[in-house]
Amino acid sequence: MWVVKLGGSLGLDAALPRWLSLLAECGGGRVIVVPGGGAFADQARQAQARWQFDDLAAHNMAVLGMAQTGLMMQALCPALQIATGEALLRTVLQHGRAAVWLPLDLLREAPDELTHWGVSADSLALWLAHRLHAERLMVVKSCPIEAGYSLRQLGEAGVLDAGFAERARSAAFPIDVLQSTELQRARALLLDETLNCGLSRQ
Repeated sequence: MWVVKLGGSLGLDAALPRWLSLLAECGGGRVIVVPGGGAFADQARQAQARWQFDDLAAHNMAVLGMAQTGLMMQALCPALQIATGEALLRTVLQHGRAAVWLPLDLLREAPDELTHWGVSADSLALWLAHRLHAERLMVVKSCPIEAGYSLRQLGEAGVLDAGFAERARSAAFPIDVLQSTELQRARALLLDETLNCGLSRQ
């Protein structure tokens, strides 16, 4: 099973439909797409900045933003199947489909280690990959990615959240961070299960 996080910024990227088609075509039975919050989550940030409500409410709003992005992705590529919760995600894969995760199970009634802005959708995808014992995590970004950077360096550059590299230290699976222009690289990874590359955690 692979977890593939598509950055919310891809919501404005012409490459988005091609990414979705690739994952539906090559990821049937093994890929779970994690949508970023994109402009929907940005609305939560702006509302919190205006009204100064707590991070718990902002977290829940951002999670709903991820769900909205996920619904949009499935509408663009109906071959993908919506699922909430671990059991439903596994069921979709067992039926040979690629899934889009609506992370409604991350809605919280009380603060915990996930309910602050230091945990981005990238780290939530990592959290899901840990939970499901994934074989690989792929994070796709629309921003430029410096070749050779480690996860720590990507965090320092703002490509990943600052805590991602530390959270990834215990990951038992490879982690790849790709730019949205790297469709062919993603296809090669998906089609070659013998590859075991991934970025350094350091």
